Amino acid sequence: MQTLKSDLSLAAAEMLGLRALGHIVGDTDLGPRFLDLTGLDVATLRAQADSPAVLSAVLGFLEAHEPSLIATAAALDVPPAALTAANRALAR
Repeated sequence: MQTLKSDLSLAAAEMLGLRALGHIVGDTDLGPRFLDLTGLDVATLRAQADSPAVLSAVLGFLEAHEPSLIATAAALDVPPAALTAANRALAR
């Protein structure tokens, strides 16, 4: 598992958010739940996938459900705290 830097750059946070989004949309349970809970539709998600607001929504979605956060972190081979740190970096 990768280690966590104490302060992620915006670029690193965006990359981690994109990786998390890729995991979510590829998961048959998480993908539909993410769309339902965020109110985003597939077209909007495609068009704005790299925006800090969408990436923050992705990471916030994971933070709101610890099992999803832990499973996604494991799938991405990062500590769960890296995902929460990325969300904080995107909010700056």
